[in-house]
Amino acid sequence: MPTGPDERFAAARALMVMIDEMIEGAILVDREARIVWSNDKHVWFDSRLMASLGLRSVADMVGQPVERVIPHSRMREVVDSGRSLPLDIMRYGEHTLLVSRLPLRDERGEVIGALAFALKNSLTYLRPIADRFNKLQSRLARVEQELAASRASKHTVESLIGFSPPMLEVKRLVRRAGQIGSTVLLLGETGTGKELVAHAIHAASDRVDRPFVGVNVAAIPENLLEAEFFGVAPGAYTGAGRQPRPGKFELADGGTLFLDEIGDMPLPLQAKLLRALQEREVEPLGSNRIVRVDVRIIAATSRALPEMVRAGAFRPDLYYRLNVFPIQLPALRDRKEDLEILASLFSERTAVSLDQPMRDLTPPALDRLRGYDWPGNVRELANILEQLYVRTEGDRITAEDLAGILPGAAAPSAVLPGAILPGGVPSSPAWLPSAPPPPASPDRKRPLAEAVDELERSLILAALDEARGNKLEAARNLGLSRTNLYAKLRKHGLMPDAEG
Repeated sequence: MPTGPDERFAAARALMVMIDEMIEGAILVDREARIVWSNDKHVWFDSRLMASLGLRSVADMVGQPVERVIPHSRMREVVDSGRSLPLDIMRYGEHTLLVSRLPLRDERGEVIGALAFALKNSLTYLRPIADRFNKLQSRLARVEQELAASRASKHTVESLIGFSPPMLEVKRLVRRAGQIGSTVLLLGETGTGKELVAHAIHAASDRVDRPFVGVNVAAIPENLLEAEFFGVAPGAYTGAGRQPRPGKFELADGGTLFLDEIGDMPLPLQAKLLRALQEREVEPLGSNRIVRVDVRIIAATSRALPEMVRAGAFRPDLYYRLNVFPIQLPALRDRKEDLEILASLFSERTAVSLDQPMRDLTPPALDRLRGYDWPGNVRELANILEQLYVRTEGDRITAEDLAGILPGAAAPSAVLPGAILPGGVPSSPAWLPSAPPPPASPDRKRPLAEAVDELERSLILAALDEARGNKLEAARNLGLSRTNLYAKLRKHGLMPDAEG
């Protein structure tokens, strides 16, 4: 066994001779990073560089500081740190080399030098790996582009249909909101188009090229809301992945975060949301790491937040933080001047989606639409038009077609049986519990909440009837989660005791 530095260098040289066929070049340096040996491969001998240094052969390299011969060498780093650099790509003259660098130690473990060698034809061997790596990089880039496109704004101010005075005011406020960076609070009944307005504000802002991320607070189970908003650290809870999962705040960094149905947010999470808005930072679940975020907030609700604040169901400080630039969206009943253009638009879209010829509405049919109160607003109008295409036939949409769909008339023979709105809900089949409908009198003025509850109950019954009692299918048709549907069934007394 060699015991001195000279013997170790001799052993290293002997090893290099043995594997000479596998390497392109090899070099040894001592503790001061001076060259003590190099094999006779031409790879380490760049003629122009050697001539400028006054070196005529490989042997003349011995004793030279390694950086003088190989300007970008990292051998001194290996000697000083004692750590190997097993794989590195470097340029030397006209050559591109795959280099391995290893420290040499004595019997006490002290570093006495370093060894470097370049693998022969290394780039040729690495080409399949490099090609696969490049393919993966290209695929990742495409996925990132698709993800960015999915988070881009889908609507602009021009997407807001209507020329009634209330809608013209909304468009003015949307353009104004796009010019400022303040938090926006969208107020309005369900179905008035709050998400579309949020997209339009984002599209009119200087954040248009950054992500638009939306989250429906009411659609996410309470125990998952914190993780959804702020992200999850690896192993934060049982079932959490090994990789960190960013929350909606991180995904929307630099862009806009749309918080729909903010009135349904639980009180404990409201405090954390307020801190995130004030400090512009979030802390992922199960982590002590603070993440800085730059997010513009647009919140929306169909609930009366001031009343919730007075009742203690919503934090006043969060309400004031959100209510910086409020925009009230008008109900459809308050802008019936827009009904004709909206009905025509939805008729065209439905015809395209169902691959049918477009059907115009007759004047009597438009009069019937104008005479309806539209508790479900624009969303209900779109649904009615789709129902007309599915349930009726003909070249045009007539008042008779609407008779079995809008409340107040029996269904004609051309319409499939079973109305879908209040006043036309079929009797409950065997799979529904017997529950008396809420009392209603046409001569009595009812509070809005009572009317909305009655409409909701009727729509749920109709969806269950269409799905033959399949609650999962009914929930999908209504755009609800199964949990939310069960909650509404209990609320309206429609959940059998066995399922409660």
